[in-house]
Amino acid sequence: MSAVGSGDAATAPVERTLGLRTATLLVVASMIGTGVFTTTGLLVADIGSSVAVLLCWGVGGVVALGGALSYGELVAALPTNGGEYALLGRIYHPALGFAAGFVSLLVGFAAPTAASAIAFGVYLQRVFPGGPQGWPLAAGVILVLLLATLHVATVRRATRFQDLMTALKVALIVVFLMGAIGRVELTHVAGGKPWREAILSGPFAVGLVLVSFAYTGWNAAAYVAGETREPSRNLPRALAFGTGLVTVLYLGLNLVFVAAAPADALAGRVDVAYVAAEALFGPAAGRLLSALIALGLVSTVGALVMTGPRVVEAMGRDHPRLRLLAQRRAGGGPIGATVLQAGAAVAMALSATFEALLVYVGVSLSFFAALVAAGVFVLRFREPELARPYRTWGYPWSTLAFLLLSAWMIAHSVLERPVVAAFAGATVAFGLLGWLALGRRSVA
Repeated sequence: MSAVGSGDAATAPVERTLGLRTATLLVVASMIGTGVFTTTGLLVADIGSSVAVLLCWGVGGVVALGGALSYGELVAALPTNGGEYALLGRIYHPALGFAAGFVSLLVGFAAPTAASAIAFGVYLQRVFPGGPQGWPLAAGVILVLLLATLHVATVRRATRFQDLMTALKVALIVVFLMGAIGRVELTHVAGGKPWREAILSGPFAVGLVLVSFAYTGWNAAAYVAGETREPSRNLPRALAFGTGLVTVLYLGLNLVFVAAAPADALAGRVDVAYVAAEALFGPAAGRLLSALIALGLVSTVGALVMTGPRVVEAMGRDHPRLRLLAQRRAGGGPIGATVLQAGAAVAMALSATFEALLVYVGVSLSFFAALVAAGVFVLRFREPELARPYRTWGYPWSTLAFLLLSAWMIAHSVLERPVVAAFAGATVAFGLLGWLALGRRSVA
């Protein structure tokens, strides 16, 4: 597997081969992963009100949509690969962009990939109980490595596989929701503490951070902006359509989850979808749904393996000392960047706890996503003449709502989970130190 290209960057050309369908499905695949099938049990235990849990998911959708609308304006005007790395470097300063790229590698992609791999193993074990200790985790690690190999080898075939798996995942969710209609018990939703009291509490704000992990990926199309056809038209649509569809599916799924079984049966369970399916349809259905979720997580890991390396690749193109990360083979994805992300994901899967990964991801990504969204205001003020094929719908209120809710989540997370928040802050600091160590940005 040889890299193509010459010179400092040593990269193959990046072609615009992705259409609206792939960009939209990439958003959907990146979002519908571990979080929606694992988070609600944690929320029920922490918040104590099923109604408040549903409101938490609704607010999370509003936050994600506000962010997607804001990103749409920026990536339509600045359609290059790299996501927050490229946007923050362009809007504020390359040092901030580099820190965001470093955080994206560890937090935006490696950690969610690790969490998805862990969940893949957990649900696969529900289908095939027994076996040697530790085999579910081994299955998740193997999944990461196989998909990384596919995405390095061929972009076109990996894209087709990704589209197919995502469409299948959405279809399976719709079938599950249709089958659950008429079987749920809405009386299960009404229990617990008063919802008005719950939504004003610190655990609700931290719950929003956990939910934000489940909505992570609403900005996925931004990472492949440099490979998307007609970016000024397709990127804003992909971000908005994908986020809107996932929000509707999430609300439907979580209504089924909290109405399927009593709160004490759900509280603290990572495999909440299994619990709900077993309560509604029996043990055999629980195993079947677990198999379908495990299958769906394949597309989630694939989306993360596809989008994340584009950020690291962009850093490699800009910094000669990192040029190995920008190598590609003809028709394939970035080699060094994909290997680096897969290695980090495997390391996290083997060492981190699940809930710690969720908070770590939520705090860090919320911070940088808020900085990017604020860039809509910055660029409109500083560069009013910049061509904007798409302007944020609902501006300035949609962007302001996203910023205020993000700030609220981050502040409460720091108070409720100071140790995890400190790790998130340390990751940002290491990113800035990396910028200083590499010196000035130099585009080859």
